[in-house]
Amino acid sequence: MVFGPHETNLGYRREISDAHVAYYARRAAGGAGVVVTETASVHPGDHPYERAPLAADARTGWAAVAEACRPHGTLVLAGLGHAGSQGSTAYSQLPLWGASRVPDVVTREVPMVMEQPEIDALVDGFGAAARGAAAAGLDGVEINAGQHSLLRQFCSGLTNHRADGYGVDRGRLLRETLSVVRAALGPGRVLGLRLCVDELAPWAGITPDVGAALAASVADVVDYVVPVRGSALSVSSTRPDLHTAPGFNRELCAAVRGTGSLVVLQGSVVDPTAAARALADGTADLVEMTRAQIADPDLVRLARDGAPERIRPCTLSNQVSLARDPRNPVVGDEAEPRSGHETTDPPVDGRDPLPRDVLVVGGGPAGLEAARTLALRGHRVRLHERDDVLGGALRPAAAVHGRERIGVLLPWWERELERLGVAAHLGVEVTAQDLDAAERAGAAVLLATGSRPAPPGFVSDVPVVPAAEFEHAVLTAGSTSAAVALAAGSPAAVVVFDPVGDWTGVGVAEQLAVAGVSCTLVTPDAVAGDQLGRTGDLADANARLERAGVTRALFSTLRTVTDGRALLADIHTGATCELPCDLVVDCSARLPEEPLWTAGRHRLRAGDCVAPRTLAEAVREGRRAAFVIGAGAAAGPPR
Repeated sequence: MVFGPHETNLGYRREISDAHVAYYARRAAGGAGVVVTETASVHPGDHPYERAPLAADARTGWAAVAEACRPHGTLVLAGLGHAGSQGSTAYSQLPLWGASRVPDVVTREVPMVMEQPEIDALVDGFGAAARGAAAAGLDGVEINAGQHSLLRQFCSGLTNHRADGYGVDRGRLLRETLSVVRAALGPGRVLGLRLCVDELAPWAGITPDVGAALAASVADVVDYVVPVRGSALSVSSTRPDLHTAPGFNRELCAAVRGTGSLVVLQGSVVDPTAAARALADGTADLVEMTRAQIADPDLVRLARDGAPERIRPCTLSNQVSLARDPRNPVVGDEAEPRSGHETTDPPVDGRDPLPRDVLVVGGGPAGLEAARTLALRGHRVRLHERDDVLGGALRPAAAVHGRERIGVLLPWWERELERLGVAAHLGVEVTAQDLDAAERAGAAVLLATGSRPAPPGFVSDVPVVPAAEFEHAVLTAGSTSAAVALAAGSPAAVVVFDPVGDWTGVGVAEQLAVAGVSCTLVTPDAVAGDQLGRTGDLADANARLERAGVTRALFSTLRTVTDGRALLADIHTGATCELPCDLVVDCSARLPEEPLWTAGRHRLRAGDCVAPRTLAEAVREGRRAAFVIGAGAAAGPPR
């Protein structure tokens, strides 16, 4: 089981930091067989993101990672690479390097064409980095010729238009680099290769046949190959979100199987059973489960112990796990707040010295995680939820088209509460008097009451249904079409108003169109689902809307709906236009559900009843509130 290389933003300057060490050691303690550290640049001119490690500065950190993981029997490899034209000049203030003068499709920057001195410096940099990794006590290195890789750019007809020997034979630089790295490592160390086997651009890019030939050409040098897919044209394809089925690279593994190296299955593998099947049927020799081990560092240990039902599922939402972002977020998982924060956040499975009776009000993500954490720490917990089922906002969120996987956390939380003896009371409306009585009896109270829809910001004489309530109706009615019929009879046209720009409006619009309902997505942004750039789904989401036939009204806001006509206004010019509208699904931001808190402002609260945000904030605040209760704090959520 491999914990693969990925951006973390845990670095100190360009070093492997103490936070890195704790992060990797936690996965080693949980049973990971191989840990590949965050890809380090082999040349100082390559600085693709602010906290990108530099191999020359990483040696002390590498040694610390190796020492921390060694007691667990885990092999530690250094990820090494150079981003080339997919890098950034913002930090280095130097030109990007490239095989040819081909602008990057994201930054549109034209790279400097590498001549022999730059090629020699690159190869020498890989060799020096490999020697440094060996000197630091690492078990080997993994060379990146996949996404964000200059080596891949030399191998591809998309980016290599050279007429010299490196263009006539596009795999030459890869072979030269690997030969130098093998010699630099010395005997007894592992050399792995992350190789793009399909750029998803068959008109000029690397295809599975070309990728297999590349793998075969280096089989006498490398010990294993990780076949990946995607290029600068399809960055999100390498680690896509939950819209892509897990295990999607099985066929790529088959393409390079038998070329002489061990093969590692990569590609949204999140289920231990699927991983075991891939090993048993010969698809791969190793399996990479990176995001799954971010979601649950103990994945391997729990599977080995015969308790797979306790493994925290990975949603693949990419809401927190993608860290290559101008905001420099620390890597993490929305349902495991400690991931990426191992040096600052305490583990949940300790025992508090003074167990308490605790009443948690609300069975959404914040309440569920708070109840689970409190029970793990020895407290006697009751959870009251006014609905007949647990889940809160997560349940309708999982009803949105393509978002079903986000709901995998609910059965896990339910199993955890049952295992830990948490008494969950459903269909119970808690009053302020109930809370007063609980406190008089000595119980601590945590409010996780969620959110409510905001009043529409426009006048309408046709039905207006908030997005969450619409998805509740979908669940109740059993289908999207039935929910639409319940809301507005037989509408000819639906407007999805999305002033937020996250996955909600895009998902609802696609859901309606797939159900055969004519709809228009109205957004003030330049592109539908503007916030999806953070999860890697922006381009794919708009492609799905296009295929589904969703009309998009961009740079627009909804003013009024009168007599079956929606009045839209351009947010820049104020120019107006009208379109048919029989129903509005409102995807506006929600408001905190706070009557119980206003009746007693001394009480702890967590999640959407503080401020409606994402699943990650709800879970994090629920857990932190549990720690506050355990510490005996009297007032206020942690800040």
